[in-house]
Amino acid sequence: MSTEDTPAEFDLDGAWELDDRVSIRPERFGALLYHFGTRRLSFLKNRTMLAVVRGLTGQPTARAACAAAGVTPAELPRYRTALAALAASRTIRPRSR
Repeated sequence: MSTEDTPAEFDLDGAWELDDRVSIRPERFGALLYHFGTRRLSFLKNRTMLAVVRGLTGQPTARAACAAAGVTPAELPRYRTALAALAASRTIRPRSR
């Protein structure tokens, strides 16, 4: 996904979840995500990002999901950018609960 498709801001303090039309296939490098609605394939480049995405539903915020996956404060801007790209592709969505 190009950075021009990525929103400038991503709400780390919001509640997010994986779209229910997305399938995750873990790989050695991270994971493949396939969205059956948009027919879009996304790549997670490492297992930490996979843990963040899987943890979104069980944590109150995206920031908490990052912390639970072991993302350090110094790494957080990079993960915020990756989450913004996933939100722009509708792979993750705001959680209404």
